[in-house]
Amino acid sequence: MQDMLVRLYDLPDVTEEEKKLYASGIKIKRPIAPEKHVVVQWVRENFSELWASEVDVAFSHSPVSCLIAYEGPIITGFACYDTTSKNFFGPTGVSEKYRGRSIGKILLIKVLEAMKNDGYAYAIIGGVGPYEYYEKTVGAVLIKDSERSVYQDLIKSI
Repeated sequence: MQDMLVRLYDLPDVTEEEKKLYASGIKIKRPIAPEKHVVVQWVRENFSELWASEVDVAFSHSPVSCLIAYEGPIITGFACYDTTSKNFFGPTGVSEKYRGRSIGKILLIKVLEAMKNDGYAYAIIGGVGPYEYYEKTVGAVLIKDSERSVYQDLIKSI
């Protein structure tokens, strides 16, 4: 898997899509410290222990370097940055039940906007599987020779 680079100056506007999402009952916010255990557990149960570890790191930043989508008390998706490495977007995921409603796209762009607001000019999306989505959605480009990345020697279990 390769890394991708995103220019943060030309991100698409998702205001209207976010309004539609909000009208359907789904909101997006930056969670706060008392919600850490809920968010980390949700990511652990819906995705992986590895991603839960990265979300845990996101809560060590102030402000938290993660956004969540939620419907009432139910988390529907999340996206983080600056967790494994500075200037890295991810991990991100949307609950299977809620896919196909632009939640992932809105989280992606809102997090990239947060990174821009934090002073980054570009963002790295690390270890991308199907790169076409990021290429189409935010104009990301593959970083040459990035197969060997920060994730290459990842210890996954003891």
